[in-house]
Amino acid sequence: MKFKKLMALGMAAVMTMSLAACGSSDNTTGNASNEDAASTDANAPADSSTSSNDTTDKTGVPTIDEITVGEDYKDLTASIKVLTNRTDIVDTVYAGYAQQFMDLYPNITVEYEGITDYEESVSLRLSAGGWGDIMFIPTGVSKNELSTYFMPIGDYNTLNSIYNFVDEKTFEGTVYGIANGGTASGIAYNKKIWADAGITEMPKTPEAFLEDLQKIKDNTEAVPLYTNFAAKWTMGAWDAYTDCAATGDPDFHNNMPHMKDPFAKRDDMTGPYAVYYILYEAVARGLVEEDPASSDWESSKGAINRGEIATMVLGSWAVEQFKEAGDNPDDIGYMPFPITVNGKQYAGSGGNYAFGINKDATDENKIASLLYMKWLVEESTIYLDEGSIPARKDGEYPSLLEAFDGVELLTNTAAPDGEEDLFDDVNNESEVGINNNDYPDCEILEAALYGTRSLDEVMDEWNQKWSAAQESLGVEVNK
Repeated sequence: MKFKKLMALGMAAVMTMSLAACGSSDNTTGNASNEDAASTDANAPADSSTSSNDTTDKTGVPTIDEITVGEDYKDLTASIKVLTNRTDIVDTVYAGYAQQFMDLYPNITVEYEGITDYEESVSLRLSAGGWGDIMFIPTGVSKNELSTYFMPIGDYNTLNSIYNFVDEKTFEGTVYGIANGGTASGIAYNKKIWADAGITEMPKTPEAFLEDLQKIKDNTEAVPLYTNFAAKWTMGAWDAYTDCAATGDPDFHNNMPHMKDPFAKRDDMTGPYAVYYILYEAVARGLVEEDPASSDWESSKGAINRGEIATMVLGSWAVEQFKEAGDNPDDIGYMPFPITVNGKQYAGSGGNYAFGINKDATDENKIASLLYMKWLVEESTIYLDEGSIPARKDGEYPSLLEAFDGVELLTNTAAPDGEEDLFDDVNNESEVGINNNDYPDCEILEAALYGTRSLDEVMDEWNQKWSAAQESLGVEVNK
């Protein structure tokens, strides 16, 4: 299924849900605010110095590994626009990054635009063209479509030795995006509320987790599990737990297109079914906010800091935001997702949104964008500020993952040759929408909230759609 079809599906989902969107993101660093856009101006004095290593006279656009930030292209003049979902900090933190870079390159102007409803808005702008120079690549862009919108930034074998999560934006050996750091799959929680509820050990199974949520409901005034249903993108975060964290298998993602009934219930309560069981049962048992349709992403950050919310299922990127949202940063913790495989817990790790550069930009803007991208992922403080796993493989992991003692951190393996886009093809053709469409997860919540369907009925429908997609695409299914 192509990108335009995904856009149509997303719009249909929006029309189906009678909700007000409060922000934008993915299994990523998304936020929302009332700010729609912000820009920064280059006010630094002109720098007449030119490095002996200056490469302004080079022809063509280099790859990201071929440039040295601060030395190369010191005389380059360009003005670039960067699109971001971080509307909450676009005119503060991100403006600060831009100014630091412009101090280094006074002839390059960096302008940010913050966008609410990021996935939908940016998807439309991608098709229309003329959107700017750098953006977070939308999750709905399949790997075989990356070259349609974004310029190649390097060879996979070269960049994979330098950066984490490179395979996520690689197609046929060419890299089109570098992740803005990464996250681990776990659950953010208020440690004080969990302790006040009498919980002394972290849960390791779906049922133990649900029992703990019930204890929180019985013994505190906090909402046990806040879904942030109205924000939509937060619901899609559940999909990130269905592979490594739920199976302990880094090849599960690649094998899934060949699986028969991947959403079926397993006797050991692992796999995708177990993830969605937690969501369904938490809603069905009344362990979530009273009216999910009126939930609010921005206010939820302060609420978990104050202890009004006990738990939220989001990537580790959210922890720093929750800490900064009030006077109780030390109360915010991060626990492994409660699924155990053969006596061991796992946590998946993956990239946040990846920076991509417009393939239709001028050469000057492409080079300026490449310089700014490399400066951000290698020299700025963005990963310390956001508590993310750094883009570079030699970077330090955030301290919040120290709580994952004994939990093995896994990353999905790269797809086999010739199957780089197979998961996307089956996933999109089936319209199940794992990790690229929030509505299926919302569908689970609605089924549980209104009692219209059991989880088994929902999962059976997904399996049927998956099988139909496999047959339509001629995919070999392993019995």
